[in-house]
Amino acid sequence: MQDDHEAQTPAQMSAQIDAVIERTERLLLRHEELTRTNALMQEQLDALSHERDTLKSRLAAARSRIDALIERLPEQPAAETSS
Repeated sequence: MQDDHEAQTPAQMSAQIDAVIERTERLLLRHEELTRTNALMQEQLDALSHERDTLKSRLAAARSRIDALIERLPEQPAAETSS
């Protein structure tokens, strides 16, 4: 029984090599596309993380201001608050 490689003609081997080269080139292109997509997504993630941090900071500042305003409100007797 012959090995598959021995049974192939040079033309068949060349066709297989061409197919492997073509597939490798497609895989390299796909890798480049995915690398670019990943970089863009990382930029978006960084921007959104920065925006989230800014919003959290603004929220904390607003809460602090509201707490300070609440502290400045005059005390009301219990009878007035229940009506």
